[in-house]
Amino acid sequence: MSQTFHLCLATDTLAADAQTLGVTIEDLESIQVEVIVTLAQTNQIARSTQQPEWYLQLDYHITLPLKSLAAQLDWPTWQPTQVGFADYLWEQTCLECFLAGGLINSRLINNSASINDVNEIGIDGTDANKTNAYIEVNASPDGRYALYEFTSYRNPATLPPTPLLQADGQTRAFINWTASHCPASNGIANNGTANAEQNSLSAQIEPAIDSLTSNTSTANPYLYERSFAVPLSPLSNAKVFINDTGIEYIHPCVILSFATTFGTRFGTTALYFAPTHASPPDFHNLQYWSVFDKQAALAR
Repeated sequence: MSQTFHLCLATDTLAADAQTLGVTIEDLESIQVEVIVTLAQTNQIARSTQQPEWYLQLDYHITLPLKSLAAQLDWPTWQPTQVGFADYLWEQTCLECFLAGGLINSRLINNSASINDVNEIGIDGTDANKTNAYIEVNASPDGRYALYEFTSYRNPATLPPTPLLQADGQTRAFINWTASHCPASNGIANNGTANAEQNSLSAQIEPAIDSLTSNTSTANPYLYERSFAVPLSPLSNAKVFINDTGIEYIHPCVILSFATTFGTRFGTTALYFAPTHASPPDFHNLQYWSVFDKQAALAR
């Protein structure tokens, strides 16, 4: 089983975006963005004396209704040599996901409050954006990625944001790329010996869709896909997640960047997709996040 999210387009600048891209508002509203979230465990990383590792598998499926939009979409080709940490990925086409909950609070909020105290505040409590820690995951279709940590709403406010580190406090957290046609799609793509900053097995995996793919069997022929896994267990020294992932809220989202022409000048237009939106769009606004349905997402 999985938890499925159907992302909608932010409408604040919809009319202007449609005019800039040379399409109708209805064309933009016909873009389909689906994110499938699966929660699973694997023994592939864990040593024999350790508990199986939790991870989130994130599968992104984007369907464009028109050839003209497909021709303008900035969707970089998969490059194994690109797999590794990189900042400012949100300035281009970017696959994103935000996570919050007890596991993240216990790691990122370094004060005297207990996990129970933090949970009592809750994401729906007063000044939720100011009191909840969260993690941001960015991924480019070409293989680059970044994971950032925030102790509260956009805090720290530095750019680029603070990289999320593993429990050792030294190594950057990482994702593992997977592909539907690869055995790694059924489990986290890590053999336990890969470098945390550049997973060697991830670098060998070529996702199923790298560029325009015409599919005449569907009404919407232009499909783009990427999948990756986010290890959860290495993110905390505490064992609060052995029987529970500690993830309580989730916000998968996507930025699609399109090339545009203004006379003799070239530019880009960004479209923002999320399950629900603030106005103007703000992926960091926790009030618009979804409850993470562990039972629905749990792999059977």
